[in-house]
Amino acid sequence: MQLRFLGKNSNVGECPTLYATDRDTYLVQGWRIYANDLLMQLDIPEGETAVEVPTELFEHLEKDGLPSGVIRRLEDPIMILTPGGTFVVQGKEVTDREALAQMDIPDYETVVEVPKATIIALLEEPRDADLQRRAQPAL
Repeated sequence: MQLRFLGKNSNVGECPTLYATDRDTYLVQGWRIYANDLLMQLDIPEGETAVEVPTELFEHLEKDGLPSGVIRRLEDPIMILTPGGTFVVQGKEVTDREALAQMDIPDYETVVEVPKATIIALLEEPRDADLQRRAQPAL
């Protein structure tokens, strides 16, 4: 799997990071979730996990040519907006050794893979697209 670094929200040390892949997916590196109250809200299937990341991490989606990096809809894979202002992101746990070797992942973080189409569906729809839809005659 080939990775392209999109960004992180700190210049110091390891921190949540966003990558685009050559498989039309994103890798979201984030904090492991240990809080029981948060874990009880999640229904995570076998082979998947969830990470916690700052909401601002998705601003880096613009570097991948997306019109808006602001996620407005909270559906799978963005499971929860926490009281601390972070997102919980669920996805397939990354186990690809080659991909993991390209990242600097501390023990308190892990990585999930999320389809690009799924993330795009969560982005705020451009306002003019809604106006165009309303202007079209009903069939």
